[in-house]
Amino acid sequence: MNILILGSGGREHALAWAVLQNPKCDELTCAPGNAGMALIAKCVDMDIMDGAAISAYCLENKVDFVIVGPEAPLAAGVADDLRSAGVLTFGPSKAAAMLEASKSFTKEICDACNAPTAAYGRFTAPEPAKAYIREQGAPIVVKADGLAAGKGVIVAMNEGEALAAIDDMFDGNFGEAGAAVVIEEFMEGEEASFFVLSDGKTVLPMGTAQDHKRVGEGDTGPNTGGMGAYSPAPVMTPQVVQKTLDEIVQPTVDEMARRGTPFQGVLFVGLMIKYGQPRLVEYNVRFGDPECQTLMMRLGAQALDVMLACAQGRLDQTRLNWADDHALSVVIAADGYPGSYDKGTEIKGLDGVFPTSSLFVFHAGTRQEGDKTLAVGGRVLNVTARGATLRQACDAAYGAVEKIDWPEGFYRKDIGWRAL
Repeated sequence: MNILILGSGGREHALAWAVLQNPKCDELTCAPGNAGMALIAKCVDMDIMDGAAISAYCLENKVDFVIVGPEAPLAAGVADDLRSAGVLTFGPSKAAAMLEASKSFTKEICDACNAPTAAYGRFTAPEPAKAYIREQGAPIVVKADGLAAGKGVIVAMNEGEALAAIDDMFDGNFGEAGAAVVIEEFMEGEEASFFVLSDGKTVLPMGTAQDHKRVGEGDTGPNTGGMGAYSPAPVMTPQVVQKTLDEIVQPTVDEMARRGTPFQGVLFVGLMIKYGQPRLVEYNVRFGDPECQTLMMRLGAQALDVMLACAQGRLDQTRLNWADDHALSVVIAADGYPGSYDKGTEIKGLDGVFPTSSLFVFHAGTRQEGDKTLAVGGRVLNVTARGATLRQACDAAYGAVEKIDWPEGFYRKDIGWRAL
């Protein structure tokens, strides 16, 4: 098969790494890719938001299968364009991608199918939003309604923080995503990520993970796109998984189908679990980053098989074979992230980390200039390892991190601390 992966982050590098292990993959192209992806696949410079151009490229180059990595092209309808052109595609339609593109849409779906989630209010002007906050009190959660690259969520521990968040959003700090806000009840418990595949009818559980959103050790400081992750998540017991499927996921998939907008792709179910009861925090319509890196490390070649089955509508005939293993990923980010940071600094020592089936450095914000690997993003590298135990995976990942020479970067030293 000739396969195209859209995206340039650590998630897409991990997907490429897994897809290449499958003998069904004859040729792999990534658009636009990054310095790490260029080492294992052909990279082409394409605008992944331009569905017409991508469709034309696929037809001209006889691409058999497209995997859409990030949420923005999905929300823009790129998967629809590809399918209209007759290209087999993994990823939901624009209508189904509303589960991530609009927090309030997800709340409407939860209301319609009685899925347990936080109480909420939606506002399009600052004063009513502030009045709601004053009425509800803190802690409370303020979310930009639209896509904000994983950064449009403020967990306000006091009223002042919540009111300031309202000002930030309506002042345009989150762009169009903050034109409306959703204010939610603060849910207590332990967070977990649950990944399922859906072909519009059948739901196939894919795996569990936990990530570390906060920039600082001990889960302190501002939220980020994710500073590390591990899989599986111990809090996701078989009982919690079944409850999540029965009370949240399957009702959502059924409701989307009932509305004529069936969901096809991966559904990233963000959960808060307390006393064994899962409640929905949010949906994402693509793999999490860096959770994807841990899942791909554990799945390997199977990943392509199940994504194909999902796109072809035959999940009811598909099974996953999970090894009894663990994976952990450490994000190395640029100093200053998630705020402002320098670009163009050189990363050395990558050749000292020998890639194997159980250890790999996935690139995110990198660019190659001659023989130099440069950091050009906030989250730059994902050092990911697999082991028989989480401790083994953790030790292997951090052992590799220490070989990388990048003084302008930083990383958390406690990834996996809850489970360990």
